[in-house]
Amino acid sequence: MPVSTPAPARTTATPADLDVLRRQDPEIAEVVLGEMARQADSLQLIAAENFTSPAVLAALGSPLANKYAEGYPGARHHGGCELVDAAERIAVDRATGLFGADHANVQPHSGSSAVLAAYAALLRPGDTVLAMGLSFGGHLTHGSPANFSGRWFTFVPYGVDAESGLLDYEHILRLAREHRPKAIVCGSISYPRHPDYAVFREIADEVGAYLLADAAHPMGLIAGGAAPSPVPYADVVCATTHKVLRGPRGGMILCGSHLAERIDRAVFPFTQGGAQMHTIAAKAVAFGEAATAGFAGYAHHVVANARVLAEGLEAEGFAVTTGGTDTHLITADPAPLGVDGRTARGRLAAAGMVLDTCALPYGDGRGIRLGTAAVTTQGMGEAEMARIAVLFTTALRAEGEEIHRVREEVRELVGRFPPY
Repeated sequence: MPVSTPAPARTTATPADLDVLRRQDPEIAEVVLGEMARQADSLQLIAAENFTSPAVLAALGSPLANKYAEGYPGARHHGGCELVDAAERIAVDRATGLFGADHANVQPHSGSSAVLAAYAALLRPGDTVLAMGLSFGGHLTHGSPANFSGRWFTFVPYGVDAESGLLDYEHILRLAREHRPKAIVCGSISYPRHPDYAVFREIADEVGAYLLADAAHPMGLIAGGAAPSPVPYADVVCATTHKVLRGPRGGMILCGSHLAERIDRAVFPFTQGGAQMHTIAAKAVAFGEAATAGFAGYAHHVVANARVLAEGLEAEGFAVTTGGTDTHLITADPAPLGVDGRTARGRLAAAGMVLDTCALPYGDGRGIRLGTAAVTTQGMGEAEMARIAVLFTTALRAEGEEIHRVREEVRELVGRFPPY
């Protein structure tokens, strides 16, 4: 049975806020209003995106944005931090309680900033790191030569089985034994199944490596009890606070008490300056929301919707990688329908369905990556997921003016489920 999903209240900025912006800067006001309209007028299926609650947006737009607060609560390099100290303590307490961690650092500005700080705490330049290869769904911070990770450390990539698309733990173990990495990273931007954190822990222990979980994508599912937690297994867990977690764009780090001081020093002063106190307050709001029974229902509904959508896409002819999903995200190859991932993304965007491309577990082609977090926040259920799957193939096969008819169908669907 579908789970009732509490969507954010139907408001964003107050009319007074928008009136002030219109009067002072109509050019930017036009951009803000245009983006609000775009989000409400199309299907937001990017796996890394969601709609925050109005309470999160209120914290983000609060006067806390004015406060400089280098350092940590009780040890700031600026005066007047008593109240923002309270906000950060609340955020930390809520994060540790929500995820069952000894320590939380809520200052990272992004997921990449969190991973940078974790590397800084655990590694030295030149150290070897075992992580998922970019061509299999690894993140830029997992060894891209264009990123700090690939320039400062020696990354050994692991992948997935070409036939099943699943992690090959025996191969990962062989690589670990051969290269003796200082750290092993488990996590991906496009793996739709749950990693076996216990197996990763065993591999890390055998070769004397730190285990770092990059849980940016599943963290909201973990908060809602819809995915296993890496906290009992990993030395350090890095995550974002947006995506399924439905908070502000930002990052966080969880770790054991024995690494707390190293992690904190790696965030400030090593990799960042002043904390963004409005964002930290918004993170606290999101952690509070994620601790509710309503959010747990939401997280499970996100997964149920993803499974129905994956089944629908497979029935429509897409080659769904790994045969389905355990999470909020789906990766699929549209080649059986006669188009590649990039062409599919363009045609779907023209029909009002916004998503990404992704690596495939075989060959050099690109597939599509999509997620159900945002549409579930809007209140859509399994019936809508089945309809979206049909709209996908209709859009990919549409010619000429037919795409406009599909676009109107999408507009009618999202019109029944406004995000705010």
